[in-house]
Amino acid sequence: MSRGNKPTKFNSVREEQEYWRKTDSVEIADWSRAKAVTFSNLKPTVRSISIRLTQSMIDELKLLANKKDVPYQSLMKMYLSEKIREELPLQ
Repeated sequence: MSRGNKPTKFNSVREEQEYWRKTDSVEIADWSRAKAVTFSNLKPTVRSISIRLTQSMIDELKLLANKKDVPYQSLMKMYLSEKIREELPLQ
């Protein structure tokens, strides 16, 4: 349910961006009726990094990855994720 006088149509994305930059949504929307939602299909942003590993470590990772039938870089991410969860449990 609308509280304020939000324009019904913007002439451009830039115009709408400018409007929302200057306007507090509390003046427009009735947030007391808002519901929490989960965007399960969103993919997290990934970033490439460089990491130096010994050749033997890479070879061993590739061997393990081959046994698990996953790419070795994916296996590395799985191992890092597991360790992070172990060290930083959710509170």
